[in-house]
Amino acid sequence: MDVPKRSERDKKRSPPTKVLSSQLREGKVHHGPNGKIECTLKRLGQGKTDPLEEVSVVWMQGTVLEVKSDHNTTVLLLDETGTFMVNGISNIPKGRPCLFPGKYVMVMGIIQSCTPEPVLRAVKMADLSGNPVHRNMWKFEVEDLQQILE
Repeated sequence: MDVPKRSERDKKRSPPTKVLSSQLREGKVHHGPNGKIECTLKRLGQGKTDPLEEVSVVWMQGTVLEVKSDHNTTVLLLDETGTFMVNGISNIPKGRPCLFPGKYVMVMGIIQSCTPEPVLRAVKMADLSGNPVHRNMWKFEVEDLQQILE
C-alpha cells in the first residue's frame, strides 16, 4: 500500500502551540512568508531555554469576559496571565454555545496581533466549563508541551 507523500505546504504547517497570553504580549513579532504574522516566544518551564520560533497558530484557554456580537463576533477572554481577544467566532462551527461570560473555553486561532493585547482569528472553539481540571492544569500543560517542542 502506497502512503501518500506530504506536500511541501503540509510539511511547513505546524500544529497549534499551547501558549499563555503573556507570552504573546512579550513575544517578538515578525512577518513570515506570505506576510503572515509569526512570533518568537520565550519558552515556559525549567530546562530548555531557547525560544519558540515561527509561532503563528496557537491553542489558548481562558474565561469569557465579554462578547461583542457584530458581523464577526469578538470575544474577550482571560487566562491566568491576562486578557486576549478572539474574533471570527461567528465563522466557526460550535462557537456560539461558548459565548457566555463565565464559560471556560479553549480556542485555536491564527495570531493577528500580539501587542498591546493579543488578538487571534478563531479556527476552533470549545466549551471546557464542565471539567475544572482543564482550568487547573492549563499552565502545567503549556509548560510541559513547550519543554518537549524542538
